[in-house]
This record gives sequence, C-alpha cells and structure tokens, in this order.
Amino acid sequence: MSADTDTAPAAVVVPARRTAPPWVLMYHSVAEFTDPAEDPYGITVTPRALEAQLLWLRSRGLRGVSVGELLRARAAGRGAGLVGLTFDDGYTDFLTHALPLLQRHDCTATLFVLPGRLGVDNVWDPLGPRKSLLTAEGIREVASAGQEIGSHGLLHQDLTAAADDVLLQELRGSRDLLRELTGTLPEGFCYPYGHLDARVVDATRAAGYGYACAIDPGRLAGPHALPRTHVSQADGGFRLRTKHLRHQVRELRRAVYR
Repeated sequence: MSADTDTAPAAVVVPARRTAPPWVLMYHSVAEFTDPAEDPYGITVTPRALEAQLLWLRSRGLRGVSVGELLRARAAGRGAGLVGLTFDDGYTDFLTHALPLLQRHDCTATLFVLPGRLGVDNVWDPLGPRKSLLTAEGIREVASAGQEIGSHGLLHQDLTAAADDVLLQELRGSRDLLRELTGTLPEGFCYPYGHLDARVVDATRAAGYGYACAIDPGRLAGPHALPRTHVSQADGGFRLRTKHLRHQVRELRRAVYR
C-alpha cells in the first residue's frame, strides 16, 4: 500500500495540565468455556459475561470506547461517561464473539495485535490452551468495522529484556507492518505482559505512538504508560464497581504524591 493511500487517525492530544488517567478496561479472549483449567491465565470471558459487563457500564451511565477515541474526547472536554475498552493479543474470537456484542451496545474498542504472528496462536502461553490469532484479513475486517487497531509488538516479547535493535523493531517495525495491513498508522501501543521501564517508555514515545497501555505502571504512569483494570469472568456488577472505585482512589493518591 503506497504512502499516498495511507491514512492516519486524528492525533491524540495530551492535555497541557496533568489529569488523572482515564478508566481503561483490559480484556483478552472472548470464548465459551466451562472448566477453569481451560483458562489458566484468567484471560477469557464468555460472551454472556462480556455482554453483562457492557450492560453494567450502561446502567452506570458509561459507554465503552477505544482508547484513541477516549483520549481525544477527554482532550476536547467530552470524556465524561466514557470508559476505554482494550483487547490484547488479537485473538480470532474478537471477530466472532466480541465484535457483535460491541456493535449491539454501541461500543468501540482497541484491539492490540501482533503483526509478526498473523494466523498462528498464543505460543507465549506455555500452559495453553492454544488460541488462534487473527490473520491479516481478520485484522482488516476488524478495522473496517470501526474498531481501533493498535500494536502489541511483533512477537509478544518482554521489551524490558530486549536489546535496543530488537526493541526498535518491535515498536517501529510492528507499526509499519500495521500501516501496510490497514492503511492507517496505529496510534496506540500495548506493552506485552505489561512489562515496561523508563527506557521502553521513552522508545515507545520516540517511535511515534500517541499513547501506550500498561497494567500498573506506577510512577511511570502517563500518556505512554496508561494504567488498566483487568476484567475477568468473575467480574459482575459488584466487583466492577469495586474495581472502578479502586482505580479512582489509586489515581487520586498518585496525583497527590506525584
């Protein structure tokens, strides 16, 4: 795809003054399962659980959107009532199970994919089970459906242990490949395993990403180290409310002691 046909999303604008990070939820796989042994890492929710969680957000006056949309809305003063939805790894079941539910409830999400592992499986999870990853065509279908595509690196590596040349390829190489796949330069990055340090955060910013998602980045929290809340199969309304309150308290404390 030529540079002439490439498009880029509206830039994520970082507010001049410091504000508390938004509430961003972290999902991975959406699939049917009955035995906890089928989900040893706690990364799977059933379609029924996901729908209940989306409905709970709606009942609280909240709507799930992609992180790019969320950050642009906040920069424009329109972020009230929006929650970020992210899905890591780019599993095929996003297309078959998650996307229909997001569309049904007028939500969008950011799907962080691995362009170096197209159409294979989650080899980095030694305990299994094997989960298939989207092909190039699947990623394009997700993007065409109005969902945001972000990079999760090339191969799902711990970037804090990567040499400088490998780090550069994981960041810039994956971004370039996704531009070739979708025609759009991805704005967002997600750190594999949630692992990051100052070197990795600086390299991510220098690679041109407008934002990056972590899990609990501690003192590195900011536009290129956004904290996220893991959502599991067990998270009903009470647990989600507790997690939301915990996020608010944590970010208030972080703002006070920053």
